[in-house]
Amino acid sequence: MQKERPLGVTILAILAILGAINALIYTLQMLHILPTYIGEVAFFQFSLIGALLWGFLFFIWLGVARMLWEVHPQGWMFMVLIASFALIYAIICVIGASSWEAMAPMFIVSGLVLIYCLLPGTKEAFGVPR
Repeated sequence: MQKERPLGVTILAILAILGAINALIYTLQMLHILPTYIGEVAFFQFSLIGALLWGFLFFIWLGVARMLWEVHPQGWMFMVLIASFALIYAIICVIGASSWEAMAPMFIVSGLVLIYCLLPGTKEAFGVPR
């Protein structure tokens, strides 16, 4: 029997796709394939490690979006974890020579995801107790 997907879960899946697109853009910028328009994107003078980590985050965001689209119970937990990890990694990138302006889209998307995931209605949709 197919589980019904609430509107909030659909919004979270769309935000996860936006997070994946954001991580892909950072990956390509750290590999110097895409130019940087907003601010400098770097990772402690060695952007290859930064590109690998952002690439890893890209695939995780896509996996989480798929889990949310199919309304897996673990999707909520993974969404909270990956949004937290993306926020922490964006802060580390700012410490490692990236500009705040360049990392702002990831701060916004991850912050919105965390806020929305921690709302009581979203928790209920995934069966998480209050």
